[in-house]
Amino acid sequence: MSSRKPPTYQSPPKQIRKKAPPPRKIPKRNSSTRWMWMLFGLTGVAMLSATAGALLAVSLSATPLMQRQLTAEEAEVFSEEESISTKMNLRLPELTRPVNILILGTKVLTSDLDTPPQQELGYHALVNSFDGLSDTMMLVRFDPGRQNLALLSIPRDTRAYIENVGTSKINAANSYGGPALAARATSELLGGVGVDRYVRINVQGVEKLIDALGGVTLYVPQDMKYQDDSQHLYINLKAGKQHLDGKEALQFLRFRYDSYGDIGRVQRQQTFIRALKEQALNPTTIARLPKILSVIQENLDTNLTVEELVALVGFASRTERSNVEMLMVPGRFSAADEYEASYWIPDPQRIDTMMSQHFGLGYSEAAATPPAYLRVAIQDSTGDYDAPQSVIDVLGNAGFGDVYVDTPRRETLQVTRIVAQQGDVESAEAVRQVLGLGEVRVESTGELRSDVTVQLGQDWIRRYGN
Repeated sequence: MSSRKPPTYQSPPKQIRKKAPPPRKIPKRNSSTRWMWMLFGLTGVAMLSATAGALLAVSLSATPLMQRQLTAEEAEVFSEEESISTKMNLRLPELTRPVNILILGTKVLTSDLDTPPQQELGYHALVNSFDGLSDTMMLVRFDPGRQNLALLSIPRDTRAYIENVGTSKINAANSYGGPALAARATSELLGGVGVDRYVRINVQGVEKLIDALGGVTLYVPQDMKYQDDSQHLYINLKAGKQHLDGKEALQFLRFRYDSYGDIGRVQRQQTFIRALKEQALNPTTIARLPKILSVIQENLDTNLTVEELVALVGFASRTERSNVEMLMVPGRFSAADEYEASYWIPDPQRIDTMMSQHFGLGYSEAAATPPAYLRVAIQDSTGDYDAPQSVIDVLGNAGFGDVYVDTPRRETLQVTRIVAQQGDVESAEAVRQVLGLGEVRVESTGELRSDVTVQLGQDWIRRYGN
């Protein structure tokens, strides 16, 4: 149990910004060539039309898309006076400096309201509100200097200090004091990191937004079945690769009824976000902007302007997969008899290191972990009984002393993934160098206790199999 006393909150530090040739006879093109050029022309017209529509939408609204107004004291939590984007002539807005966005996903039921609805529904229905517990919390850093996108998931059960409330689960901050109090609690938890803007979205908004983006294709890792008649919550997804619409995506994101509970849900959320980023947040997304903006205006609460929002989406769509980092607040599950409630207990030292390496906060002198002390988990997806042991042998011969086999993956991977579970890119790269293959990913989808998780793919069998 940590003895660290919760420090008095101080406003997060502001981030400093640092003549045409004569005509000639042209050979006659064949039919396929003419069709190709016609297609390019139509595509160009469509993109120009979409761009014009997006710019029109931007020009119509340069004010925050707020569903509730912040008080002057609440507004001071965010660096609203510092612009994060600039609008270019004939071009979409561009991100001008690193920016940290707090994303809060809320779920509010009729039973959570002080004044229940006049008509008795017979169950706890979802309400289009943003003021309840935040089931999902993420701090996302968009860094144009590094061309990097870092997403830090904050488990909703994280034990944290909330100003004027005391020590509680961090998801209660939004319920007690809205986005400003949630931002203060997040900054306190993460060593004083600045929060520039916030976005709140409820579950109804998530469903509509996924539909506006065209859905998402991903691998559902297990059968997901859950029924709660009191909320009319029905989850029924089969394991396997499939395309999810908004309603199905919401089932995937809300499911947490396995051995890892909410932490397992955080891992699936990261899988979902990466898939959505690679499929939906690409340059063609611009054609969907009018519909997306319509959903946003009705279902989001944010102090971002439309111009800033378009700049962030544009930056995210151009960020390479290798520059997308998906982290989770490091910590552990509380023991059954440790506290009066179950918590995710954060690790302050590892948080400081993570914030220094990925969020540009402070400076960490943490030395690289020697291979002999790295915890490396092997998750096999090949189905080859001997494959995990062969990886252990290779790593053991290179001095890695704590390598173990974890539960196999049901999804067959073609390329081995080397997951920097705690954000330690150098250690993950050291493992990749020894194995001689694989793709390093900074995300928290591996084995929770590991420093690095090797998710073994078919490329290992092709190279080293008998």
